[in-house]
Amino acid sequence: MTKFEKFINSKPMSYIKIDLKRMPEAFNIVKDDFEIPKIIHIVGTNGKGTTGRFLAEIIKKNGFKVGHYTSPHILNINERFWIDGKNISNLELENSFEKLQKILPERFQNSLTYFEFTTLMNLPIFEDCDYLILEAGLGGEFDATNVFPKQISVFTPIGFDHQAFLGNTIEEISSTKFRSAGKISVLAKQKYDVLPILEKHSDSRIYQVQTKPHQAFLKENMATAKLTAKLLGVFQTEFSFSTFTPLSGRFEKISKNIIVDVGHNLLSAERVVEKIKKKSILIYNSFSDKPYQEILKIFKPKISEVQIIPIFDERAVNQHTLETTLINLQIPFSYFKEIRDSDNYLVFGSFKVVETFLATYKT
Repeated sequence: MTKFEKFINSKPMSYIKIDLKRMPEAFNIVKDDFEIPKIIHIVGTNGKGTTGRFLAEIIKKNGFKVGHYTSPHILNINERFWIDGKNISNLELENSFEKLQKILPERFQNSLTYFEFTTLMNLPIFEDCDYLILEAGLGGEFDATNVFPKQISVFTPIGFDHQAFLGNTIEEISSTKFRSAGKISVLAKQKYDVLPILEKHSDSRIYQVQTKPHQAFLKENMATAKLTAKLLGVFQTEFSFSTFTPLSGRFEKISKNIIVDVGHNLLSAERVVEKIKKKSILIYNSFSDKPYQEILKIFKPKISEVQIIPIFDERAVNQHTLETTLINLQIPFSYFKEIRDSDNYLVFGSFKVVETFLATYKT
């Protein structure tokens, strides 16, 4: 384990109360020590990762050095930091950590959260890039990524998730996201009518993505990336799915009969169901604050059974509660033990579910 991994893993993943002044103060202290690339800030509920990676690949193909910051990771923290087609190495991560440690006051090194510190690491890691696609965490206005100056704000589809932090209505959820908008905003195709909310909470020049009715969500994400690239003036080369390296865990086919997806909310479930071609066994678990009953209802027509995979996390739903939910929904279930060549599998539920599965199953 690297020095940085030991340091960052000592921090709790979440805090009961967040100091909203801490991250801006830390950023302002160190920002002048680094060259900051042109920032494209990506905010939304679903599709942030693939939209960001599509855009990064387009920018790269047009001859610019580009970074992509995404979260969370599945197997190792290097996945969060991508430059020109590959995740950064342990050596690059260590050197960047040492550089930041030398100039960041100790009080911030101790007090910044896991996500805040990894976000601040963008400064040394990506300072040689021309562009940086910066993916927000769960919010917008108060998200740690919002301290960076931005060229364009990209808003991917917005739905219900993290209600405890963001609110219980689409207006509340989208409002906190839209208050992060810069001077130019790209609005992806949305399930809900959020344009008036964006207009209410920002002075952005707004560009809406136009797609065909019932278009596959990955093509919608590609359309959002292409429009953003054109607004940046870096779309001189045609780009298609055939030249794209998928982001890990996004409806990723890891073997002939296994697909993994890190989705964990209703909108994710709806979009994954659209793509399932064959009846599958759902390998599943959930955090207690997720709408697992509604998600399982969405999957029910496309699955033959659920195989529960235990996840060791204090946020995990009580297993008896999950079993009772499956019984009430009349969905057959068991516990995951093995992969059979004769069946098709979908692993879904969160990054934690996919991480746990990949740690136990080797392709």
